Amino acid sequence: MNIGGPARQAILLTKGLGAEFPTVLAAGRPGPSEGELADPEVPVVWVPLVRPVRPATDLSCLLAIRKLIRESTPSLVDTHMAKAGTIARLAVLTSFDRRNRPRMVHTFHGHVLQGYFSRLQQRTFLELERVLAKRTDALIAVSPEVRDELLDLGVGRSEQYRVIPLGIDLEPFLEVGGPSARTGRLRSALGLSTDVPLAGTVGRLVPIKDHATLFSAVAKVPGLHLAVLGDGELRSALESLAVECGIAGRVHFTGWWMDVPTALADLDMVVLSSINEGTPVALIEALAAGCPVVATDVGGVRHVVQDAETGWLCRSGDADGLSVLLGRVLAQPQVAKLMAQEGRRRVAARFGSGRLLADHSALYSDLLGL
Repeated sequence: MNIGGPARQAILLTKGLGAEFPTVLAAGRPGPSEGELADPEVPVVWVPLVRPVRPATDLSCLLAIRKLIRESTPSLVDTHMAKAGTIARLAVLTSFDRRNRPRMVHTFHGHVLQGYFSRLQQRTFLELERVLAKRTDALIAVSPEVRDELLDLGVGRSEQYRVIPLGIDLEPFLEVGGPSARTGRLRSALGLSTDVPLAGTVGRLVPIKDHATLFSAVAKVPGLHLAVLGDGELRSALESLAVECGIAGRVHFTGWWMDVPTALADLDMVVLSSINEGTPVALIEALAAGCPVVATDVGGVRHVVQDAETGWLCRSGDADGLSVLLGRVLAQPQVAKLMAQEGRRRVAARFGSGRLLADHSALYSDLLGL
């Protein structure tokens, strides 16, 4: 339940569909640098699920989930994220015969089959995912781009897929531009006045986010400060990198800033520099708050941001191209703000929680013959 889109969606589905589909939510605990999501109305059954591949711990997790499934006797098991999806589906397949097992749904919030691991590991995980996909009743992709990438990799068949975009509670973000907007907290914490250009990046500090390219781009834009809202395994290395790039005085590491709407209210733009993405929640939230966005054109990013319509996109790894777009937002603030307002209108219609709950209810009902 680390801070991020998949955990938010798991909580939302458990809470929002509980009356129609009573749900047991099982998860592992995140590492100390990741931050943990919780909702007092949504109990979580903790299992020994960890992000790294650890055979002994993974076997223990498999046995714990098999026990949980046998005790709760579910009609349907819906899994999220690669490791959880692998272990939980194996638990189902090794606990029941084919005629009596629960229906299985797996949600791809992106995928880790490219760009995350060594070539040998990627090949192993890909083959495992191909096998599991054949035994899964329905595969959910959070964007057409994610679905198409997986089909190109030979994961599943087109008729198995449902494209169900993320859905989140956007009300706190939609209020940022309204009369109840709260501003000034982030800049005050950073010691920055209102006239200092300030970009922000939100998320885990991990290799796939490619903060190195972002830092290089920021170094090419005089006077621009960057708020790094998040934490993770690379924090120490990135703090050193900021010094090497000569921008240590302009890069501010906040750790997890839990009240994200207040941060967005203080930013001139939100930037995403990832090598790969599913559907980036940070960009949905930024646009809902009417905050201009600049991002790399990877994965499902263009499902959220339409280039030159609701934000600006560039190639991944292109520090020069990214710096040009950062400078463009600062040079054309009114244009950037108008695009963000259009993005606000679009994400409010496409990524709200009500639409997500309706889509999942329809899928579950279909699979269960209700």
